[in-house]
Amino acid sequence: MLTSSCKLDGNNDSYPSQSGPVKDIDGNVYHTVTIGSQVWMVENLKTTKYRNGDGIPNVTDNTQWGNLTTWAYCNYNNDAANGTKYGKLYNWYAVNDSRNIAPTGWHVPTDAEWTTLENYVSANPGTSGSGAKALASKTDWASSTNAGAVGNDLTKNNTTGFTALPGGSRYDYGPYVGIGDEGGWWVLTEGTTLGAWLWGLSYDGSSVGRFIGDIKSCGFSVRCVRDL
Repeated sequence: MLTSSCKLDGNNDSYPSQSGPVKDIDGNVYHTVTIGSQVWMVENLKTTKYRNGDGIPNVTDNTQWGNLTTWAYCNYNNDAANGTKYGKLYNWYAVNDSRNIAPTGWHVPTDAEWTTLENYVSANPGTSGSGAKALASKTDWASSTNAGAVGNDLTKNNTTGFTALPGGSRYDYGPYVGIGDEGGWWVLTEGTTLGAWLWGLSYDGSSVGRFIGDIKSCGFSVRCVRDL
């Protein structure tokens, strides 16, 4: 149960104090941070069950994963330690299921809600200097020589406390890619028959990316926002 949340100080790059906890049905604990008018979880989703207790299959086999048109999750490289640190990677079928993957009082954001977040942090990056760096964690990102990039001087990251980690992703045909280099987050908004919207960060980029996920059976991270 959420007891309180943290306030964003856009002019301070120190990590905001956190409070909570919020727990999912598996008992995983998530801290929270207030960014503008929204309250976000600080960690990526780790649940293996829907809100009603139904399990979400952990699919490790590449061929099986690629053939899915139903809900599933995985850990990067099928390593449970990655799932603990970076959160699970879910296909969009798991995210969009009516049983609700988020804890009570929370939900997977829409494209419009991610747009609200991006607009706010771009206008209020604090000493991070950019919206991407303001969202990215101070650890685990690959190094970049590009001025203003997420991976350039990690000490300037995370003025928001959002703590976005480079959890990588999984292709629709099975292989894992990008841990340490990039993070991508599903939203509920469908883009095409086969694809849905994603938002992402890259170690060598200075902006928050918005793009269509080519295939709904790809695996990406999920970050939840509090219900209004």
